[in-house]
Amino acid sequence: MTALIACSHGTRSAAGRAVIARIREQLARTVPDAEVREAYVDVEQPEVAGVVTRAAAEGPVVVVPLLLSTGFHTSVDIAAAVEPHPRAVAAPALGPHPALVRALRDRLAAVSEGDAGHRPGDHVVLAAAGTSHLAAARAVEHMRDLVAAHLPCPVSIGYGAGCAPSLPEAVDAARAAGARRVIAASYVLAPGHFANLVGGAGADLVSAPLGAHPEVIGVAAARFREALAVLAQPVS
Repeated sequence: MTALIACSHGTRSAAGRAVIARIREQLARTVPDAEVREAYVDVEQPEVAGVVTRAAAEGPVVVVPLLLSTGFHTSVDIAAAVEPHPRAVAAPALGPHPALVRALRDRLAAVSEGDAGHRPGDHVVLAAAGTSHLAAARAVEHMRDLVAAHLPCPVSIGYGAGCAPSLPEAVDAARAAGARRVIAASYVLAPGHFANLVGGAGADLVSAPLGAHPEVIGVAAARFREALAVLAQPVS
């Protein structure tokens, strides 16, 4: 059986840990032909490299990053974990992906009686964790473009760290541009440090993290299957 290593960032938040555990549980139900194992790149244990080494001694391994954007953790930590093992491969990060737009829209609807982004004067800030990694910033910009294609209001980006504008700056800029209602669309996976930054940025409404939304689980399962197909290709 292939090991599906669901690798998240790690958090000290008990609520965040519970959400990530639910994602793993739902993923195991969605991909019953894989053995889902947990791993982390920071804060929590077990650390991803060790999990990959143990799993690769038993059979094929696919690491699925429970991360919304590519960045240091995918290109360095996870890449280094799979590199020594011929039967191990890393899937791409979950986002950007059109299915995550549906998840974001559902979360926005839940916080606004279904009209977030549709009232005159609305402005949605896609609230991302942030990174100094250029590819990650471009991934968030792509996700912003996907969201903007499905909403009639302006959609901008705010970051928790690493990039400009910061979340409070993005909220202030939206108001300065004439927004009557600023809505923060939480482009984070689970409660924790970055979700708290989104909540404290000063928006009028803040959606919940994406969590174990069915679209998130579907994207993670699809990333696994795509990576497994690559792993199964004969070496030329």
